[in-house]
Amino acid sequence: MTSDPFLVNLRFACTTRRSVSDICRAIGLNRQQFNRYIAGQSRPSPHNLARIAAYFGVSVADFTLEPRQFEQRILSPDRDRSEARLLLDGFPGDLPVLRRHLGYYQTFHLSPSWPGMVVSSCTRLWEERGSVRIKSIERMRDPANEIIQFSKYVGLVTCWRNRLFVAERSVGRQPLLSQTILVPFEEHQRVYLRGTTMGVSWRKGNMPYASRMIWRALGQEVDKRQMLARCGVLAPNARSLPPTVRQFLSGPEADVLSVMDAPR
Repeated sequence: MTSDPFLVNLRFACTTRRSVSDICRAIGLNRQQFNRYIAGQSRPSPHNLARIAAYFGVSVADFTLEPRQFEQRILSPDRDRSEARLLLDGFPGDLPVLRRHLGYYQTFHLSPSWPGMVVSSCTRLWEERGSVRIKSIERMRDPANEIIQFSKYVGLVTCWRNRLFVAERSVGRQPLLSQTILVPFEEHQRVYLRGTTMGVSWRKGNMPYASRMIWRALGQEVDKRQMLARCGVLAPNARSLPPTVRQFLSGPEADVLSVMDAPR
């Protein structure tokens, strides 16, 4: 019987999940390599250990605890047994598929704050400690209404059945939440992701709304200054809007849905 706390704790952590295959799939690790960790034939690299710890909801240092302490830590009521933990277990989902979408994007959506206009923002997806994180920036310049607005959002992304689920919160004293679901276009089209976003309109009394959203991939390396310069409020026929974006955000089916539209 091994006396190595790491090995004992890793084996116990695996018993809290349905199968080792599910664990490897969620983290994005090779099954044979993970089997060597469990067998004590090799140790994870610092990078892989951080990903494993993040998946189980513990710290890297927790794996060095005495096994009984580790069991209490991983099974504590405020972790895996809680509904909040079950929700977080849904992230990052299908990590190998999600990795295909890492990088920078220019995003476009309709908002009731600027009726009839297109809001252009920028977003980055990256992997960190076993999770896929998102950071979005809105930079609004509306000279006609003398409005200059800079907003930042952070959150997490998961992928299930080739769908990307994005949960974000604004950075500030009174944070707001938003949700977005995206799907790829046809197999031959890898530039765009399209879907629906739901948030609140800050110029309409923080009323909830839902509208179409489309992301245009910019790659892993971008000119950030140029990317930010393209953010703002655009007319639907603006030349800077790619045809695919213009087509997706046009027509009656692309209308913004708001609580204010509901019949009284």
